This record gives sequence, structure tokens and C-alpha cells, in this order.
Amino acid sequence: MNAKETVQALMESIQMGNFEKAKSYLSNDFKFSGAVPEPVSGNEWIGMSANLKTAFPDLDYQFNTDGASGDTVNISAQLRGTHKGALDLTAMHLGLIPATGKSFKAAREHGKAMVHDGKVTSLALEPTEGAGLMAILGQLGVKVPAM
Repeated sequence: MNAKETVQALMESIQMGNFEKAKSYLSNDFKFSGAVPEPVSGNEWIGMSANLKTAFPDLDYQFNTDGASGDTVNISAQLRGTHKGALDLTAMHLGLIPATGKSFKAAREHGKAMVHDGKVTSLALEPTEGAGLMAILGQLGVKVPAM
């Protein structure tokens, strides 16, 4: 697979909730950044993705690979879903958010994925107004304490 195909396969695995398969596309030193305060490891990112899928069973990433140059793949995603399950944010000291039954549609985010030796080494999203966890929580009407 080329870099674009590898990233596409990773994101399809995440979309389908096949997190073990998704892990197989990540390098041991994978980092996810941009939508979180500090970069996180592959295991942490997979855990976050699984947690989102539990809270939003109909979660749709609307993921696109928008082109590639060598090992760099331009990506975009626009998350939407309905909050039907508990959202576990204890790792962020925000506790367990019970299902609200509300739907959200975040703004489209853009970023880059890097691939080396057939594995995704990083996924970095650009800061985007109306996207990310805080924007989603706002649309759900969840009050977030000041940090």
C-alpha cells in the first residue's frame, strides 16, 4: 500500500470500530496531536476513539484523504453523531458524561498524516473553530468546568 492507502485503511478501521485492525496501521512511536492539549500515543488515541464510538454509536467521521506527497497525506474530517452512551472523560478530569440524546456536527478539520515504512507515524489536526471535544460538548449542552 502507498501512504494514502495506508491512511485511508487506518481511518476506515476507526470508522468501523475495528480498533485492533487500526492499531496494526500505527507505528510504535505514533503520535496524535492538534485536537488534544498534548500529543498522545497510539494506544491513547485508539482508546479515545473507542470511547467516542461507545458514546456516539452512529459516529461518522466523514473522513477524506485529500492528496499525498511522498509520505505526507493531507486529510480532513467532519465528525457528527448522536450522544447515546456514556462519554468517559475521567482521563481529562471531566468525569463520566451521561448520554444526552442530542446530536452534534463539528466543523470540518484539516491536517496531515505521516507514513514511514508502511505505518502511520503521526496524525496532526490543525486547530479549527467549531471542532474538537469542547465544541462537541458545547453542542451537547454539557457544561465544562474551567480548568
